[in-house]
Amino acid sequence: MNTLVIVLIAAVVLVCAYAFYGRWVAKTWGVNPNAQTPAVKYNDGKDYVPTNGWTVFSHQFSSIAGAGPVTGAIQAAAFGWLPVLLWVLIGGVFFGAITDFGALYASVKNDGKSMGMLIEKYIGKLGRKLFLLFCWLFCLIVIAAFADMVAGTFNAYTVADGVTQLADTAKTNGAAGMVSIMFMVFAVIFGLVQKKLNLSGWKEAVVGILCIAASFAVGMNCPLVLDKTAWSYITFVYIFFAAVLPMWLLKQPRDYMTTFMFIGMIAGAVIGLFVAHPTMNLPVFTGFNNEKLGTMFPILFVTVACGAVSGFHSLVSSGTSSKTVENEKDMLKVGYGAMILESLLAVLALCVAGAAAAADGTPAAGTPFQIFSRGVAGFFQMFGVPTYAATVFMTMCVSALALTSLDAVARIARMSFQELFSVDDMAHAEPWRKLLCNTYFSTVLTLVLGYVLTQIGYSNIWPLFGSANQLLSALVLITLC
Repeated sequence: MNTLVIVLIAAVVLVCAYAFYGRWVAKTWGVNPNAQTPAVKYNDGKDYVPTNGWTVFSHQFSSIAGAGPVTGAIQAAAFGWLPVLLWVLIGGVFFGAITDFGALYASVKNDGKSMGMLIEKYIGKLGRKLFLLFCWLFCLIVIAAFADMVAGTFNAYTVADGVTQLADTAKTNGAAGMVSIMFMVFAVIFGLVQKKLNLSGWKEAVVGILCIAASFAVGMNCPLVLDKTAWSYITFVYIFFAAVLPMWLLKQPRDYMTTFMFIGMIAGAVIGLFVAHPTMNLPVFTGFNNEKLGTMFPILFVTVACGAVSGFHSLVSSGTSSKTVENEKDMLKVGYGAMILESLLAVLALCVAGAAAAADGTPAAGTPFQIFSRGVAGFFQMFGVPTYAATVFMTMCVSALALTSLDAVARIARMSFQELFSVDDMAHAEPWRKLLCNTYFSTVLTLVLGYVLTQIGYSNIWPLFGSANQLLSALVLITLC
């Protein structure tokens, strides 16, 4: 089957779902554009920061569009591309987007409370403690998996016959790593400029795009060649600052810049599939059992994960996004729209992998990230983009998929840990409770434990992440009901 047909069908289904079903849900639930949101009511310049809708959408999409939609969709294709496509569309429209929007809606309507605090209000204190403990442990798994993934992507060395040597991709990986560092630097500059001048609309977009261009210009000309251990240290230093600094200073501007990059990546994939319209070489359906993965039920759902439904998304919706929405009318595009776009990304990843597979249905060699990166980079090269530039851009994109979720989950983990031990009267709380609720102590403790888990390796952590992620989404849906 032609991959272009698959993408067009998916796009029509997802757009119609947003335009009709999503709006119906928002209207039925009672979104009120005139209501005062928690961001406006409790504006503290750190976590509660009133922000325009598209910037919040950028934060939401960048944070939730992690490794899942690419890695999950391609791995689950072992059961055939049709089961993956059906679950991405059905799950994304009726489960994933509803979970994300529902968590955002519930939090905004309840003073920006996280899901854990909402559980205390409607279920009880024991439920709150158990949920927050589960959330924190889940976040540790995500931190470990994604940090290991990011460090591995930027790693410039490989081991051959027991000898460590520079990899063939050393320059490309080093350039992408340097671009990522410059993204952090320019994000802070962008945040300060935005805070000072209060930019919006096309002016904000122009400054953001200029920062992106400057980051790539520096990174591509000054690659930073380091090993995986060094990149792991750099990654954890970055997510420490992302977890403790005000949202407007680092997290929001970086997510805003990253969204433009993701849009470029998605546009490149869509146009490439439209022009080349390659054949879907992966089999339609391989059966209900797979030798490596196991039975399709429930492994398909666990593996696809974020492309269809994710409990992690609800933590972003209720943990950070709900505290920055300045008008309730923005909740539809932030909560429902961001998930719909992520489902489209999962479909694109599936089609790129299908086009890269051999004519006999044999999957392309490499990790899902490598397959997707090579495929889309090939489309850019087809349009005349130099090989080095296309490869660096796609390496940066796939690493950013993990990194933007990583910095979000680090902040959410810190907040979950604090909420686990917090009480209403913190001013008169015990000294040990104040210590555990200290922003810096809780962040350092969380990241140290996350770093220890990285030593297990991404491939060993991912199955646990997928299972915990689906369990979390079920708990959130039960809470919303």
